[in-house]
Amino acid sequence: MIVGVPKETSAGESRVSLTPAFVPSLTRAGLEVQVQASAGAPAGYDDALYVEKGAHVVPTRAAVFAAGDVILQVRTAATNPEAGADDLGLYRTGQAVIGTCDPLIAHGAVRSIAERGVSLFSLELMPRITRAQSMDILSSMATIAGYKAVLLAAGSLPKMFPLMMTAAGTIAPAKVFIIGAGVAGLQAIATARRLGAVVHSYDVRPAVREQVESLGAKFVELALETDGAEGAGGYAKALGEDFYRKQREMMLRIVAESDVVITTAAVPGKKAPILVTAEMVEGMAPGSVIVDLAAERGGNCELTRPGETAVHNGVTILGPLNLPATVPHHASQLYAKNITTFLLHLLDKGTLKVDLGDEITAGTLVTRDGKVVNPAVIGAMGAASEKGVPR
Repeated sequence: MIVGVPKETSAGESRVSLTPAFVPSLTRAGLEVQVQASAGAPAGYDDALYVEKGAHVVPTRAAVFAAGDVILQVRTAATNPEAGADDLGLYRTGQAVIGTCDPLIAHGAVRSIAERGVSLFSLELMPRITRAQSMDILSSMATIAGYKAVLLAAGSLPKMFPLMMTAAGTIAPAKVFIIGAGVAGLQAIATARRLGAVVHSYDVRPAVREQVESLGAKFVELALETDGAEGAGGYAKALGEDFYRKQREMMLRIVAESDVVITTAAVPGKKAPILVTAEMVEGMAPGSVIVDLAAERGGNCELTRPGETAVHNGVTILGPLNLPATVPHHASQLYAKNITTFLLHLLDKGTLKVDLGDEITAGTLVTRDGKVVNPAVIGAMGAASEKGVPR
């Protein structure tokens, strides 16, 4: 069986789905690995490194897709709006494609892939269970996003993060407020603390308080009813607008006192909730910074412009997209570990086995035999159809 690794063609995507270090894991399992020439170059992995580890480098993208029984991608055709149509034309019946595909939102693209007869596996749908932790790309990439968010904030803030006592005077530490203590939020806490900031964090899930405090931050308590705030797999789930309104009112003072606010609240398959209003931004001191990690889902800040930097009343609002791609070398390493472990999980004596009795396989399989087969995706498509939302 041949595993194909094409170069990523989505704008700004510099990661590669498989790094040289993980090629031997696949060849030992009886697989042949074919990598498109220069696929790893943007992430710092030369073709020679792949050859050294046992992969074959092929000259064209078409050749990779034509030979590959399994195609490994960071962004499949469903998450590649710029060039995804080109990949769609290269997919073929009976082929398996593994990568990100945003299946709860990219309904039209998912249907098109199904029509090609492709077995599509979405790594975003990985169940959050113990045995799937090494395959969880959302956690891996969120770790990088949380780290990079703090660096972006530090670069934009006209202050330094740490307390400094010098002969010229004492510099007070920056105050950082992190909203959402999931993987990205916890990594942001750890990074901000290492830089010397005073860090506060809030999450609708009271259970994360211990994790926040273990990293040296103070957990902010709001007198709000949060029973049932944690959804399946440990993700925060969408709550009612009345809850979010009360939450915003109570966070007004905390946001105003902060030099940096980092928001991380995203709900899978839904628009991000507005947590930081224009009123809150106007209450912040000029020079303050907001980094909105939910920008790809519309943003947690009312004034966020996805993919842009906005300035309002002297407050800088960053809406970065795809932060992992800004650290492609290590992001690719983590992604490759996740995708390799998942592929090996699917193998049975060197061939791909789709065992729908397995929670990991069934949870990630989106299309098969010309149809969309994932219950969660089918449900999301039905809900969008009922609302008349074009997808």
